[in-house]
Amino acid sequence: MIDHYLYILGVAMGNVAFGVLMLPYLRSTAATSGLRVWMGARMAFGATQLLAWMRPETGSPVLAMLESAGWIAGLTLEAAAYAAFFGYPQLRRYLIPVAALGLLLACAASLHGLPHRELIVYVSLAMGIGAFTTGAILMHPRLSEATALQRLIGVSDMGSGAAMAVWSMIFLAGLPVPGWGEAMAYLAGYLLLIVNGFGFILMSKQRDDARMEHLATTDGLTGLLNRRAFFDRAEAARLLALRQHQPITLLMLDIDHFKQLNDRFGHATGDEALVKFATSCSDALREHDILGRLGGEEFALALPGTDLAGALHAAERLREAVLAIRLLTCGNSYTMTVSIGVVLIDPQEDLAAALARADHALYEAKRNGRNRVEAGLPGRRRA
Repeated sequence: MIDHYLYILGVAMGNVAFGVLMLPYLRSTAATSGLRVWMGARMAFGATQLLAWMRPETGSPVLAMLESAGWIAGLTLEAAAYAAFFGYPQLRRYLIPVAALGLLLACAASLHGLPHRELIVYVSLAMGIGAFTTGAILMHPRLSEATALQRLIGVSDMGSGAAMAVWSMIFLAGLPVPGWGEAMAYLAGYLLLIVNGFGFILMSKQRDDARMEHLATTDGLTGLLNRRAFFDRAEAARLLALRQHQPITLLMLDIDHFKQLNDRFGHATGDEALVKFATSCSDALREHDILGRLGGEEFALALPGTDLAGALHAAERLREAVLAIRLLTCGNSYTMTVSIGVVLIDPQEDLAAALARADHALYEAKRNGRNRVEAGLPGRRRA
């Protein structure tokens, strides 16, 4: 038979330890949305469980009310943390009235002398329903970006929540509760502590890592790959095309007269031009094409599985798409154009050499009047 009060003490210390261990992390990093609220929930649960462990020894009605309020506060903070983490701000509007109602009911139950064991059962029922709902949200098909970690936490939450809710309903219905049933309910509660505790931390870390990777590989203005990320992905695509004996072409693109655009209309218009250029090009490309901003108004594009004729056709589409761009900050009075150099990467040619040939073709397009596409000379084959 499980020692109920020893179990409560162990879970309380676990929750407090989670909250305390998070303090240095929160001080040393930009916390993911909801993580600070989640830490508050862990501390509230820990303090409440300590009160639950102490209350039978003291019999204090004040401790009984504080314990009741603590359960509601912990559940509310945990719900708010998940709502913030997954971007459901509309749920926050319901948390305050629901929490207020729960607080009134819990305090009324304490004032009317509800036995401690029954209070724990009602709390277990609320936590079970909450955990099952959280798990269902994590498993929802709409979360298409959900990671395997989120799915695992969702399965655990649904299983643990169902076990706690079923045990609570059996008890409240006055049916005999087998010893193993109570043990399963306690185990489910402990599993929620471990899985939700470590799970929320790991999900936050996972999101932080993804954000840092995005910042390290993405151009902040246009949202395209930055120079380093473009070279990495284009080189990987070149090697894959070489292994599969597939063609791959490389384009260099440069917005015509960009300096004059900046000087005439200001940097806000220049930024708008870069953003709209990137959007227009991205919309005209396939999902696996690789477009990056190398710097300033210069862009590069790798087209895996595309021969020279196909690349020239794609370049013409891009040139025409850029002609259709209108810039709001200059009153739609400026027509953007782009010059493009196109080369087919030779199987024995490295990316830097191909990029130099594409750049030379781009220079020829500029020299021949701009707003045009030029094919580069074939690469030199190695013996």
